[in-house]
Amino acid sequence: MESLGELLESMKSSALRRRTAEITEELLKNPLIQAMRAEYPEIDDRVLRINLSKLYQYAGDQANCKQCPGLDHCPNDFQGHYSKLDIQRVNGTVEIYERKTPCSLQVAKTNEDQIRKRIRSFYVDDKALNEGYDHMEIMAKDRLRAPGVHQVFKYIKETKENGLSPRGLYLTGSFGTGKTYLMGYLLYELAMAGYSGVIVYMPDFVEDLKTMMQDGPKLKEMIETMKNCDLLIFDDIGAENLSPWVRDHVLGSILNYRMNRKPTFYTSNYPLDGLERHLSFTSKDGEEAHKGQRLMNRIAPFVDVVHLYGENQRGKF
Repeated sequence: MESLGELLESMKSSALRRRTAEITEELLKNPLIQAMRAEYPEIDDRVLRINLSKLYQYAGDQANCKQCPGLDHCPNDFQGHYSKLDIQRVNGTVEIYERKTPCSLQVAKTNEDQIRKRIRSFYVDDKALNEGYDHMEIMAKDRLRAPGVHQVFKYIKETKENGLSPRGLYLTGSFGTGKTYLMGYLLYELAMAGYSGVIVYMPDFVEDLKTMMQDGPKLKEMIETMKNCDLLIFDDIGAENLSPWVRDHVLGSILNYRMNRKPTFYTSNYPLDGLERHLSFTSKDGEEAHKGQRLMNRIAPFVDVVHLYGENQRGKF
């Protein structure tokens, strides 16, 4: 809808007066304006003419909202917002003030954006975090994994009720049982409660660290982010090709800082003892059992193990 200013500017003075009279008459007949005048009888024709542009914008926005085409195609001047009128009596006279108010769709989008800002992912497909989550669908997807899903739901509920615990979860199971998906759900639910979170896909993260060694500031920023976020998830740990430096100075540093402070979560195809064997071996130094044990001492005591059984659901989520 063209603005009133544009409409009036395009007309000559005689036509302008006629069109102004027509608009005024149309507004007088508009049910919204009639309702407003019934509530505020002191709004006479003089007040109406003085505030014609505000009333015109108000009526137009409301008409657009009544036939809302969706947020992306909002025809209002200020997308996702509509004009709202505040009527105030000042020293015996009526003043009409216009303000832009976000619609319900805009409020929902703003809230969703704020939630997304609390979640960062490194090397994890954002699609996995942005698809949306259905509580009932997650529970009903595969009955075999229901006990594990229940544990995750219980953790989310207790965190919302009691606050953040230094204990995390260790999700273990075969390929495609929904471990990453469940961790994405956990991040999303707790982001709605105000917690920040980071999810890291370990194989790509470890591979990229080789080149990141040359970029000290970037590496430091990433590690500090992982240390200080409320919720940290190492996704698919055990699938990476470790070097001593990554294991002892990067992973070890992050876990050493977080233990007893903030929860760390893991998804893995390995059980805990299998992960220890994996962490004990590096491509450079071979097997170093004591170093694997040292790292596991920063993992195992601070997680509850969640076993996910079931069919391979990959490609079905």
